[in-house]
This record gives sequence, structure tokens and C-alpha cells, in this order.
Amino acid sequence: MAEVLLGIDIGTSGSKGVLTTANGKILARSERAHRTRYPRPGWVEHDPDAIWWNDFRELVAELLPAAEGYELAALGVSGIGPVLLPADEHGAALRPAILYGVDTRATAEISELESELGAEEILRHGGSALSSQAVGPKIRWLVNNEPEVYRRTAKLLMCSSYLVHRLTGRYVLDHHSASQCDPLYDLHGKRWSPEWSSRVAPGLELPELAWPTEVVGRVGGDAATETGLPEGLPVTTGTVDAWAEAASVGVRNPGDVMLMYGTTMFFVQVLREPLSHPALWATCGAYPDTYTLAAGMATSGAVTDWLRGLFGSEFSELVAAASGVPAGSRGLLLLPYFAGERTPVFDPDARGVLLGLTTSHGRAEVYRCALEGIAYGVRHNLEAMRDSGAAVERLVAVGGGTTGGLWTRIVSDVTGMPQSVPEETVGACYGDALLAGVATGVAVDPDGWNPVVETVEPDVANAERYDAFYRHYRSVHERTVDTAHFLAEQQRSADRAEDRAPPG
Repeated sequence: MAEVLLGIDIGTSGSKGVLTTANGKILARSERAHRTRYPRPGWVEHDPDAIWWNDFRELVAELLPAAEGYELAALGVSGIGPVLLPADEHGAALRPAILYGVDTRATAEISELESELGAEEILRHGGSALSSQAVGPKIRWLVNNEPEVYRRTAKLLMCSSYLVHRLTGRYVLDHHSASQCDPLYDLHGKRWSPEWSSRVAPGLELPELAWPTEVVGRVGGDAATETGLPEGLPVTTGTVDAWAEAASVGVRNPGDVMLMYGTTMFFVQVLREPLSHPALWATCGAYPDTYTLAAGMATSGAVTDWLRGLFGSEFSELVAAASGVPAGSRGLLLLPYFAGERTPVFDPDARGVLLGLTTSHGRAEVYRCALEGIAYGVRHNLEAMRDSGAAVERLVAVGGGTTGGLWTRIVSDVTGMPQSVPEETVGACYGDALLAGVATGVAVDPDGWNPVVETVEPDVANAERYDAFYRHYRSVHERTVDTAHFLAEQQRSADRAEDRAPPG
């Protein structure tokens, strides 16, 4: 009987799953949308039971019928990350999960830890400067602001490790996710740092470490009853979604860079040896003995979706309209810092800026300038990667934003680099199935899992114009930063006033 593989990924605004053959052919796919909570400016949260576990069960229920007549060989999972989910000794959530770098609540704790441990020493030890992406400051935030929750915390879970724990009972985290728990993880030693862990997360037992290419447990009886999965099914360690997605499109050789066009724009670059840059994140890779440089913008698809709602238009309409607008959007420039900005700016109080508006501009120009603004952010991050000493040799485009073709063409024009588009861009769930296949030996040809079907070449005719716009893009934040920070504080003040207002 032929063997098949199951992959499930929990994303920021939706979850996806696939059932594949051993050579990567997709037999079934499913997805679910869900809502992300923004309880305060700078706070971004998920309910792990209502979103992560519920989506997982519903996706599995839709996919399992397609496995009839096959042998289900293994399950791989991934999810948004790095996140902080404090859980009790049974793995039950004690509060909503605090999401990755888009949640910027722990800015004071970043400064606190830098003063205690030294910013340069943190960078040397873990490969990354502390930022909103790091889990350590969020643990300290929990200690400082919700001490009763922290007192009851027995387990540090992320999205993928939460699923693994519910399925197998194992308390385990992959090395990659651990390497984003700065400053708790020693990147060079590939282990938890006992001294720093005890200072940042006092009394907390940290999870066992494993690689995403390892089987760490099997589906238990209770989980089998809840999900319909066969009891005893092998389950891999899991990992953060972007790294699973990079694996799904063959980004595994030094010089390869994945561009993930999603709710946020995310980058994963493969390295032979660890490199660090104060404006990027250095991490372990998805495969043993690999390292990566990672970057992430705070928004990308979130901005385009906001514009879609604002204009009351479908994406296909907006893409068609924007395709008729020349490069430069007839004199518009946008900073896509609608939720602050992560790499390489690291400014949670940065704000979106739209310059050049006149009454002659319409939705077509505004939508195109949003795509161009995100493309300038891509170029900024790629330049930071090169500054670290890493070669950027091949770009692979993945994610929902690759559909329609306009966005990828603009990014290639702005960066001057071609992008490979693979046959399947369904996302991290496809990589989860591959990693499960690697872990069990079922995947017969990992290198041929997802062949390239298109190459997006840059249009040299647009290079000079985009170079000029990019120079101004780089200067706008510096010139408006004081105003952006003032407005960010006004937004927080307005939110505090609303919180204090009596109901009715």
C-alpha cells in the first residue's frame, strides 16, 4: 500500500493542511480562516484552543478521507512563531498566546535585559539583537506584568510544540524555534543557556530540544479520539512556519533566500556557518547543521488586505487596475510600517506614511504604491543580508501574494533580482509533509519535491526610476521618525482613554 504524508500549519490569519504522496503530489488540501486578536495597540494574540487546536482538528477531518486506500505514514506540523504560550503542567494554556514580532508589548523589557546582560554580549551569544521577535523579553514582560500567570507556568509552548504536546504528550521544541528565544539559547553551542535562562525565566523547566526532521512521538489514544488520526501515527518535532515553507520550496543550500509573501513578508537565507547582523535574526535552520539569517517585515499582505477592505474591491480588481499604472505610481511613495517595523528598522513605533497624494490619484495608484513600498522594504532587508557577509544568490518566491504576478514583478524590478516560483506555493503545510517524509524516510526525493515552474525576471527599464524612489524611501523614516513616535504615543493615549471610559 502506497504511503502518504500529512502536513498542518497554523498561520496568523488562517491555517492550511495537505495530504501528499511520498514524492510530493498533493492529494488533498484544506484551509481555514481565523481572527487574530488585537486587544491593545502593539498587542497581538491567539486563543490556542479556539484557533490552533480547533483549526487542526477541522483540517484533519477534511483531509483524512483522501487517505483512504493509502497508508498514512507520518504527520508534520508548524505554526506561527516564535510565540509565547505559558501553560500549566498539563499543557493547558494559562492566557492567550503572545505572538511573534508583530506583538511589541515588551519594549521596556528589551531595554531591561540589554542593561542586565549587555547588548553586544546578547548578539554574540545568540546571534540576534533583542527585538519584538525575541521570546525572552516577552517572558520577562509576563514576570513583570502578570506574575500570577507566571507563577503557575510550568511549560513554555509555541504553536507547533503545543500541537505536538496535545498529540503525543511530549514537551519538546525544535532547535530553530529555540534559537529565536533570545537570550535563552546558545546559538554556537546549540543548547539552552542555563545561566541566562535562569535569569530570564526563573524556575521554568525548558523543553527538550530536537530537530524538525526527527520523529518525537506518536499520536496518543485521547488525541486519536479527538482528531480521528490513527493512534500510534508518528509525529515530527514541528517548527516555525516560515522555515517549513522554506523547506517546501527547496531553500536548503547556502545563498538560497526564500521570500514569503504572506500577512507579513518574511525572509529565510541559508548559511553554512552562523553569521550575525544587528538588524537581522541569526538562527538554526530546519535541517541539522544548517544556519539561517532571517528577516521579517511587520506587515505586507496585512496592508494590501486593509486596502482591499477600504476600497471595497476584490484583489483581482485591484491587481488589474494597478497593472495599468507605471512604475512609481505616478509620484506616490509609501512606508509600509502599519504595525511598526521589524527588520532592519527595529522600530515598534514606526508608522505608515503615504506621500505625494493629490486629487488625481485613485485606488489603482495607491494599491500599486503599497506593493512598491513593500518591495522597497524587501530590498532594504536583502541589503542588510549582504552587509552581514552572506551571499544572496537565489530568490524563491512563495505564499499567497505570488498569485496574479504583479507583486512579484515589482519586487524583481525594485531589487534587480530574478525570483524562482515553484510549482506549489501552498505554504508551510507542504513543507511539514516533506519534513515528516524526511524524518521517516518516506520522502524518496526531497530535492525534487517541488520543481520551479516560472522565473520572474527584472525589467531593466524600471531600474533607474526605482533606484531613485528607493533612495527617498530610505530617507523618509529618518525624517519623519519623531512625528511617527509622537503619533504612536497619541494612539496609545487614545486607547488608554477608551479603556477608562465607562460603558454605555
